[in-house]
Amino acid sequence: MIGKGNPLKVLVVDDEPAIRRFLRTSLSTGGYLVREAETGSGALDQLRRSPPDILVLDLGLPDIDGLVIIERLREQRLTLPIIVLSSRSDESGKVKALDLGADDYVVKPFGIDELLARIRAAVRHRLQQEGERPVFRCGDLAVDLVRRVVTRDGDEVKLSPKEYEILRVLVAHAGKVLTHRFLLREVWGGAGAEVQYLRVYIRALRHKIEADPEQPRHILTEQGVGYRMRSPD
Repeated sequence: MIGKGNPLKVLVVDDEPAIRRFLRTSLSTGGYLVREAETGSGALDQLRRSPPDILVLDLGLPDIDGLVIIERLREQRLTLPIIVLSSRSDESGKVKALDLGADDYVVKPFGIDELLARIRAAVRHRLQQEGERPVFRCGDLAVDLVRRVVTRDGDEVKLSPKEYEILRVLVAHAGKVLTHRFLLREVWGGAGAEVQYLRVYIRALRHKIEADPEQPRHILTEQGVGYRMRSPD
């Protein structure tokens, strides 16, 4: 459960002392309580003894692959937000981490403002999952998940059943990057569906809900990974 009112506890797991020092200073300044681990086994021990509210996890640990840690936590039904630290070239690792249950990722080298934004979005997503709102609002877009009505600037937008289903999944996970594989599984059941189908529907959806489909503000592309719905207002 994510705490409300008390400072959020962040566990930073990285084998590079300079990165841990940078994150300890920056996150503490941002009002978070920071704990650290430099190995996967050390992280698992801390997670078992005193679970944090947020996990910031490097995938390239010296003893246990970060992907294994994500898998173990999700198998145990632990729902704490997981932000992955990855190298710019490790695209497959990012996709695997997200498919296993990570909430988001930042690419090394990264700025603290970007990481803080990712953490806030992941926390909002978890809180939204715990108490889902029937109406999603983001700028000029509103999605009534009970009545299945979509409006832009107050005007109703007519969507095909498949377009609405894609939008519903994106809205349900607003602020979180969803991989192509996840969306294909959720919308098509993963049975023979191809990424190209998804791209065609996303393009059509953007033409209906975006003021400028070529520069979307609601459905954002995560290159080579998937899509992200902008966080609600």
